[in-house]
Amino acid sequence: MGAPPKAAAARTKKPKENHGKGKASGRDGPKVSQASKKNFKPRNKSREVAKQERKQQLLPARLEEDVPDFPRGGGSLLSQREREEIHAEIDKEFETEERVSKKQKGKRFQKRRESNDDDPGSLFGDGITGKLPKFANRISLKNVSPGMKLWGVISEINEKDLVVGLPGGLRGFTRVADAFDHVFDEVKENDINVLASMFSVGQLVSCVVMEVDEDKKERGLRKIWLSLSLSALHKGFTLDAIQEGMVMSAYVKSVEDHGYILHFGLSSFTGFLPKATQRESEVSDLKAGKLVQGVVKNIDKARKLVYLNSNLDMATKTLTKDIKGISMDLLSPGMLVTARVKSTLENGIMLSFLTYFTGTVDLFHLENILSTKSWSDNYPSNKKVNARILFIDPTSRAIGLTLNSHLITNVSPPLLVKVGDIFENAKVVRVEKGSGLLLEIPSSPVFSPAFVSVSDIDDMEAHKLVKKFKAGSHVRLRVVNHRLLEGLAVGVIKDIAFEGAVFTHSEVKPGMMVRAKVVTVDNFGAIVQFPGGIKALCPLSHMSELEVPKVGKKFQVGAELAFRVLGCKSKKITVTHKKTLLKSKHAIISSYADATDGLVTHGWITKIEQHGCFVRFYNGVQGFAPRHEMGLEAGSDPNLMYHVGQGVKCRVIVSNSGAQRITLSFTAKPARISDDDIVKLGSLIPGEVVSFTPRGVVIFVNAKSHSKGTIPFEHLADHHDHAISMKSVLKPGYKFEQLLVLDTEGHNLLLSAKFSLINAAQNLPANTQQLHANSIVHGYICNTIATGCFVRFLGHLTGFCPRKKAIDDQSIELAEAFFVGQSVRSDILDVDNDSGKVKVSLKQSSCFSTDASFIRDYYTTEDKIARLQSSNDNKFSLKWVEEFSIGRVIEGKIQEAKDYGVVVSFLNHNDVFGFIAQHHLGGSSVEVGSTIHAAVLDIAKAERIVDLSLKPELKDKLNNDNSKNHAKKKKRKSETIMDLELGQTITAVVEIVKDNYLVLSIPEFNHTIGYALKYDYNTQKLPRKQYVYGQSVTATVVALPSAETMGRLLMLLKSFADLGDSTSKRAKKKSKPSVGSLVQAEVTEIKPLEIRVKLGNGFHGRIHITELNDDNDTEDPLKDFKVGQTLKSRIVAASDSRNHNKSTQWELSAKPKVVAESYEVEGELNQEEFSPGQHVAGYVYKVENDWVWLSMSRQTRAKLFILDTACEPSEFTEFQRRFSVGKGVSGYVLTYNKEKKLIRMVQRPLAVSSKNNNVTSDVSADSTPHRSSEDIGAYMQEGDIVGGRISKIFPGVGGFLVQVGPSASGRVHYTEITDYLVSDPLSGYHEGQFVKCKVIEITQSVTGTTHIDLSLRQSILGVSGTDSKEIFAKHTSKRLEKIEELHVGMDVQGYVKNITSKGCFVSISRKIDAKVLLSNLSDGFIENPEKQFPVGKLVKGRILSVEPLLKRVEVTLKTSNTGKESKSVTNDLSSLVVGCVVPGNIRRVEPYGLFITIHPSNLVGLCHKSQLSDDHIEDVGSKYKAGEDVKVKILKVDQDRQRISLGMKDSYIHENRKNMETTSDQDEDDELMTENGFQGHNKSFTSPSSGSGIFQDLMIEDDDDEDDAALAQVESRAAVPPLEVALDDLEQNGEDIEVIPEKHLEDAHSADPKSKKEARKKAKQEREKEIRAAEQRLLEKDVPRTPDEFEKLVRSSPNSSFVWIKYMAFMLSVADVEKARSIAERALRTINIREENEKLNVWVAYFNLENTYGNPPEEAVQKVFQRALQYCDPKKVHLALLGVYERNKQHQLANDLLEKISKKFKHSCKAWLRRFQWLLEQHEDGIQPIVNRALLCLPRHKHIKFISQAAILEFKSGIPARGRTMFEGMLREYPKRTDLWSVYLDQEVKLGDAEIIRSLFERAISLSLPLKKIKFLFKKYLAYEKSQGDEERAEYVKRKAMEYAESANES
Repeated sequence: MGAPPKAAAARTKKPKENHGKGKASGRDGPKVSQASKKNFKPRNKSREVAKQERKQQLLPARLEEDVPDFPRGGGSLLSQREREEIHAEIDKEFETEERVSKKQKGKRFQKRRESNDDDPGSLFGDGITGKLPKFANRISLKNVSPGMKLWGVISEINEKDLVVGLPGGLRGFTRVADAFDHVFDEVKENDINVLASMFSVGQLVSCVVMEVDEDKKERGLRKIWLSLSLSALHKGFTLDAIQEGMVMSAYVKSVEDHGYILHFGLSSFTGFLPKATQRESEVSDLKAGKLVQGVVKNIDKARKLVYLNSNLDMATKTLTKDIKGISMDLLSPGMLVTARVKSTLENGIMLSFLTYFTGTVDLFHLENILSTKSWSDNYPSNKKVNARILFIDPTSRAIGLTLNSHLITNVSPPLLVKVGDIFENAKVVRVEKGSGLLLEIPSSPVFSPAFVSVSDIDDMEAHKLVKKFKAGSHVRLRVVNHRLLEGLAVGVIKDIAFEGAVFTHSEVKPGMMVRAKVVTVDNFGAIVQFPGGIKALCPLSHMSELEVPKVGKKFQVGAELAFRVLGCKSKKITVTHKKTLLKSKHAIISSYADATDGLVTHGWITKIEQHGCFVRFYNGVQGFAPRHEMGLEAGSDPNLMYHVGQGVKCRVIVSNSGAQRITLSFTAKPARISDDDIVKLGSLIPGEVVSFTPRGVVIFVNAKSHSKGTIPFEHLADHHDHAISMKSVLKPGYKFEQLLVLDTEGHNLLLSAKFSLINAAQNLPANTQQLHANSIVHGYICNTIATGCFVRFLGHLTGFCPRKKAIDDQSIELAEAFFVGQSVRSDILDVDNDSGKVKVSLKQSSCFSTDASFIRDYYTTEDKIARLQSSNDNKFSLKWVEEFSIGRVIEGKIQEAKDYGVVVSFLNHNDVFGFIAQHHLGGSSVEVGSTIHAAVLDIAKAERIVDLSLKPELKDKLNNDNSKNHAKKKKRKSETIMDLELGQTITAVVEIVKDNYLVLSIPEFNHTIGYALKYDYNTQKLPRKQYVYGQSVTATVVALPSAETMGRLLMLLKSFADLGDSTSKRAKKKSKPSVGSLVQAEVTEIKPLEIRVKLGNGFHGRIHITELNDDNDTEDPLKDFKVGQTLKSRIVAASDSRNHNKSTQWELSAKPKVVAESYEVEGELNQEEFSPGQHVAGYVYKVENDWVWLSMSRQTRAKLFILDTACEPSEFTEFQRRFSVGKGVSGYVLTYNKEKKLIRMVQRPLAVSSKNNNVTSDVSADSTPHRSSEDIGAYMQEGDIVGGRISKIFPGVGGFLVQVGPSASGRVHYTEITDYLVSDPLSGYHEGQFVKCKVIEITQSVTGTTHIDLSLRQSILGVSGTDSKEIFAKHTSKRLEKIEELHVGMDVQGYVKNITSKGCFVSISRKIDAKVLLSNLSDGFIENPEKQFPVGKLVKGRILSVEPLLKRVEVTLKTSNTGKESKSVTNDLSSLVVGCVVPGNIRRVEPYGLFITIHPSNLVGLCHKSQLSDDHIEDVGSKYKAGEDVKVKILKVDQDRQRISLGMKDSYIHENRKNMETTSDQDEDDELMTENGFQGHNKSFTSPSSGSGIFQDLMIEDDDDEDDAALAQVESRAAVPPLEVALDDLEQNGEDIEVIPEKHLEDAHSADPKSKKEARKKAKQEREKEIRAAEQRLLEKDVPRTPDEFEKLVRSSPNSSFVWIKYMAFMLSVADVEKARSIAERALRTINIREENEKLNVWVAYFNLENTYGNPPEEAVQKVFQRALQYCDPKKVHLALLGVYERNKQHQLANDLLEKISKKFKHSCKAWLRRFQWLLEQHEDGIQPIVNRALLCLPRHKHIKFISQAAILEFKSGIPARGRTMFEGMLREYPKRTDLWSVYLDQEVKLGDAEIIRSLFERAISLSLPLKKIKFLFKKYLAYEKSQGDEERAEYVKRKAMEYAESANES
């Protein structure tokens, strides 16, 4: 058992070398146990204490961490007898040693002092003794002391501490508070993973020992606590002591734009680590709190700032300089120093470094750790080496160094072997005397060193170590640990280490089978030991399969048994000896991820509850097996079938690893049942009583999926007393007709016989989707807690009722108000479908009964109980009840008289007794034995007692013995009862007070007897109101006598529900609910658009479909409601008198916001407002013709046009089917008629411009849709895909008209029908056909008529064509919309539009027509052009000429190029020669020049007025007229811009002008143009927008700069409304408008050619005159002068902010501020969203308006400002508002806004410049701080821009000296930036100081720059000198330039 004393004493004589001993808790990993090595010191301790120490030495060996694994310990390993023997032997030995110690007292202590100097466990520093030490300094638990500085490596990072590997294999611990300095506490206190974010495993750290205390878990051992805070490490550091080149550690305190602020742990100075461009990637991952090492670059003592080098890699290579006067405080662990070998020691070397210090290196820290015995030869005296400081002991001044090659490079040594690895041939490298063996073990890529302590070798004495192991021999080794800092593996070579499967804790895995020896047995279990020495706990419950009273019988100490590992956490191992687990062959579950659905495994039960049991698996994983999956019989107790600790085989049903939940089943295979056979929740089934259990009644259910079910006793009835009675009278065999399935528990069903639940079965919810707020739902209490109670519905759907919502009287405790199983009515308050949480209310005030179900169930259940009693007892029958009907007068005999009443017996029923209470004697004196006639008031069937009354008013009304009057009597009684109506409220008198109910009489109705319960569903357990005989009560009739009510009249007391007065027509006070009152409404009928309901007081009403939800939910809101469901509603209106009947007396609302208690009726009911653009939803109630009629609310309707519902033709054909009655439809309000409460709705969102609240109900929404005028632009925009219906097909090439709205149509041009031009594009189309089209243009005429152009081309509709000509379509599908896209020679296609005797016109596209002269129609002769070229024919041709200015195109249809050329000469600019004088004809006269047609071509050029004459011409129009022939000189031809510049000066042309007539060809052209609708240069049917900008791209310009100004004015002509015939009539009639109708062509041809020409010329002149007047007016800036003129102007230019602002200014000029505001709002809605700048201009105008006229101005401006931010660029809006403030000199507002801008847009250079400029203008201080702030905030690439602009502002508005300083600073950093030099020079030149300017130029040209850059500077210099007029200086500059060039060439 135990070790003998001599063996124990021998163990105490082992060497004190602590290196590698397993006893130290600070060492990494476990060591094989050994006895204590403390010397026996009786001198310093008492005798008893010394005895105890010796006794401890004799205890058996144990592992390092035995006790911490199981802190409860266990018993001793020695028996009592063995202990006594050892104690006696120790006492004897102790006395002997004490005598010897007294004799040699002085001598022994003297020797000890002498030997301490050579103790390898002591630390030696320099200067303490005169001689050199024999051993190198080594750190051990003996010599570690607080204040010591150590170098370590992080081995573990936990949540609350760090584990640090220290020199010598020690372990230290660092708490979170000591891991970093307190400067980070506020930032990191809430960060759970703070240590993981700051440190990493393997990181080298410097630390300071804080304390060394006794390990609480390991008795007699010590634990090292460390601090990594720099405040402790740098203690003693001062700024003066820090030198450049030192390596220092610091924390990143914060991350800045240009670097990192550092914290050195001291408050006296801080640091900064800059971001260098080339190194930025290396430090970009640094975060606040990160520990870094860097080299000190420089020190700013004034600012107390230490700068570190941005290259962090330098810290690993930088050697510490030999600083004069350096102290030990400045030495830090990890510091790299240069050292020289001073001497060689037995176990290392001694080095000297930094002049003043010496340190030692032990063998494990040499360069080669695997060095042999001759290692000392490698370190001769004075050898220079690099070393790092390993530890520093300030007390002894001992310093340890390391030469490890990895540590020298500041990297922790790699670990190439794993713990647990076994090496068969580990080579012995060196034998350390008294310490252990150094081995070499094979590993990749290099061999790894390993050390085996002497304690981990076979039991042998230390001096035998050298004899047994020789260098070069091989041993078998097992790795058990690592010494991280040395990179050394720790191994064991004992034989016992190879016997077991495991030797370390890391090798233990859950589920592993092991054999272990029992060490200790106690009442908590057994401690067992694995062969490798590891100990584990076998809990008491796992020592056997069953509970055994004597565990020690099998578990005897020393017995070797089989175990299975259950878990291993924190080195605590738990095992089991259960046979079920030992023999299990199934896969184990050791994590929640292992649990897969269907997995079969073994576990053990840890807890059993009524609803299931908990099963534990390996590694602490736990699952739950529900009751129905445990294989239990219905109602059986699980504790009888299972016990805690039992091993079970189970199957995983559902596993959720994320939530760590596992659902289990004890059945091996799940039953397979079809879905049809499964009994569903909420279904009603019959059942038969089988047996009884302590919890309920077992029911046989005849179903395929289930055979048995259980009715809990509390579910036998709604009334608690009845449930108890039913429990006592039920017998096996009784059949329930209907049972409600509450839940399924595997093969068992949870059933209920509660009438309230069965009656509401269809409405009971099984999930949250079936619940709706403000509805009343039946349920039952499943649990109560202090804060509330839980209400269960079906399945596991449970609602929670908070305490405040449970009862009206908060003084009553919940336990006193409710009981588990109680039937309740719950008011649903809130439903969260995501979380599944339901909140309910049980307050009686909102959950009272509204019908007779509760009281009716009371009497039916009472009758059922009585019948069960009679069936169980054959002696009793219920036939007597038939003779005792309620209200009947019967004969009886007084049997006994008492003070409280008399007992009556009956002749025919000996077992039935009657009772007459004293107050029901009616004043009659009765005697025993006398016969009486009494009225029956109540019957107790179970007790066989009848309550009687002798009161005359109750008896005499029917007390007539004359049988002749019997029929009449019955009739009178029936009439009396029939006078009562359901819901009628009456006053009754209490006749009898029962425990649960009252017997009442109704005096108003002939004293009819009625019954009322004293409690309700939710008040069964609450204290009941006390009633007395004769008391008047108010009650409501809820059920008339019938078989269902057991012949009773049932009533509800008013105390349950205030239902108002009687609804009887005969009642004087009629109950009439008021608008706004909350009621409980029962659903009686569900219609497509409404729910018919019945109110509790007999009234009826309806809930409109729109009154069910708050939001516009178009899903069917009626689907979740059922007949019989009770809804909490509010009366919102009385029904219209026209519809007044019982079904619609009241209009109700069930919207949650309406039924909320906070809802205020006044001001909220019946208020409906709709604005254009508002999104609304409604429900279809009628579909007729082309309209869908919707019900939007109870009062508001909407109509939706067929074409607004879709765009696909197939959907229009199914229009009726798509919109069924009751379907929800959503859309947008177009117009709203308040009077008719009618909405015109569209399903397309409205355009921005339409959302104008001012345009509301003016539009009539009449049922005749085509009569209303609508704003097409409101809901239709260019690019929209719309649906349409062809309304008219025009003849010829007119295309067709497509209806796109009730009163809106669009035109589809003939060329827009197909993607490519085909012969008959109209084929397949007919009137009335639905089509899909695209809006390509929307325009407005001068009169305001809207014109819509549509296209049916499939390519732009997004539909790919499938025609065989698709390839060709790719080339022709593009439509030529602009004449500028045409060019001479282009092939084109088109349709013949018109044919005359002179030729025809071809429609190329919807905007371009081309003329074809008769001679160009064909290569051959055309006899009949009308026949061969009919209108609509598809032709192909080639363009001969294009006149963009006149919008003329000429085409030839000839196929050959050799035919006769066109009479119109080709427009080829290349044919014109600059300088030539050519004839021409004046086409147009403009104030800025003449437009001249050049002959013989059709090209038009511009002769600017500056080129008309050598003399100045003031008025061009007075000297030149259109049509004059002139000669011009071609000055310039611009091929790119298609422009020609002409000149007419006399100097250009020397001959007189001659009038020349136009050629016959030109006349022919003009006539053809006139006949086909052309006048001048405009097409009469061209829309206004089509001609915009025609002068912009094709205008001919001159060389002079004045052209641009003139052309800019001409370009503005695009905004002038056209003056020709409008497009209105054309669009409406579908015909082309021609100036000369076709019927008058013959007359025109027959007229005199000369008069015809004169008429044409006169018309042209009139046209030109009108155009000139309009343009002249615009050029003179003559703005409109009336609102109508402005309205026309804004319609023609809707996106021009200039026009809108002028309009606003006009309204302000007439003092109409509100109108100006409305114009601003219109402008913001009308201007296209893409025109952001235009919108911004309007916003600025709006700012100015509100700033001037707002009330108050500041608030008004801010409101507009906030709106503007949502639509425009925020920065632009801010700057715009700033401009407003600055212009109005609102300095304070401007200053505040600038401050806001500089914060909000701190990265904007413009924002800071505005701030800078404002300060300069206001002459305020603070310029430099603003510059500094700007440079900190702005990105680096914007610094030059900001500084240069700021410097320019300084030169302009500030102090030039500051500007020079800024430029000089930039040039110092960027000396070769010529742009900076240029700007700088320009500013100085403007100042005019010649001396400064020349010196600056001299500096600039002296730079070493490329020739191209320096040339620029020389030219600038030369230009300056020339401007000064100094020719000498100019020559000087030229000389300098030549010299620079020559020097550059030479180099």
